[in-house]
Amino acid sequence: MTLTRRTLTVASLAMAASPAFARKTRPIVIGHRGASGERPEHTPMAYRLAIEQGADFIEPDLVITRDGHLVARHENEIGGTTDVGSRPEFAARKTTKVIDGSPVTGWFTEDFTLAEVKTLRCRERLPQLRPGNTKFDGQETIPTFEEVVAIARAGKVGVYPEMKHPTHFASVGLPFEDRMAAALKAAGLDSRDAPVFVQCFEVGALKTIRAKTAARLIQLIDSEGAPADTPGLTYADMTSAEGLRAVAAYADGVGPDKSLVVPTDGLSLLAPTALVADAHAVGLQVHPWTVRAENYFLPTTLQRGLAIRPDRPRLHGDVAAMFRALYEAGVDGLFSDFPSLAVEARREFLA
Repeated sequence: MTLTRRTLTVASLAMAASPAFARKTRPIVIGHRGASGERPEHTPMAYRLAIEQGADFIEPDLVITRDGHLVARHENEIGGTTDVGSRPEFAARKTTKVIDGSPVTGWFTEDFTLAEVKTLRCRERLPQLRPGNTKFDGQETIPTFEEVVAIARAGKVGVYPEMKHPTHFASVGLPFEDRMAAALKAAGLDSRDAPVFVQCFEVGALKTIRAKTAARLIQLIDSEGAPADTPGLTYADMTSAEGLRAVAAYADGVGPDKSLVVPTDGLSLLAPTALVADAHAVGLQVHPWTVRAENYFLPTTLQRGLAIRPDRPRLHGDVAAMFRALYEAGVDGLFSDFPSLAVEARREFLA
């Protein structure tokens, strides 16, 4: 069952927005892969900068090494975020795999031990948009989940790990859920009031880990497509009132693509949808992703700089308007590559 997105009428929009103003709730700011707009993502320096900038949580995407360790990378394919491609000793490990139904060519964490992973050096994933980050290339190694937790604890913030591709990892003999639950227990994060949220795009992994941990769980929802492990269920189904009730049976919140909360037609921001109100009605928190400052990621009316400038895509636009729209829609938190900008926009919203 696929339902079209429902937008609120002017009257219901006012009703949905007014509680956020009345309560003056303080939405959390999640440093997306750290302060990844200003440092290479998923590096200790990116996490520490996010904390310095006022993030409430730092987000490690987690993948698994051949010997079963959880490490922080956006994907299990690490050719784009490390120097593995220039390392002759690992040249023979380049291969093509099918990940969530799509062929991917490169080097994969499940083919490396933790000791081997630790010999690699991190680099910027988006050098064309973030050339300033490339000056930090090669300075740090891939952190383990335990190392990210230690950084968060030292900075007195929470952690917001994502289980990446659990179906794929299970298919290669590295099931995710027991490892994640054990890591939470070892870190003292196995409780509902612990400063942690565990997120995943797949449904089965969240349902499985629900029985293994008391930590809060977040169902991620993309703007299109479907969970890799649930044939017949689309992400659009999940955003209906009925779909959100089903999510509430096993999760504590949803992490939707931000366009599912505040849509855009490519030119401008549109009125918020009913997603936040519907999620709150069944007790779910809402933490949309991901707010980025560069023109490349913003609708046309929020972009800044002369159109003839060759560097215009990477210039910062009016991202404050995007933050403001999400906060006014009543979200309980949001992900951003630029935590300092999210924190400043929150301060203005709450003022």
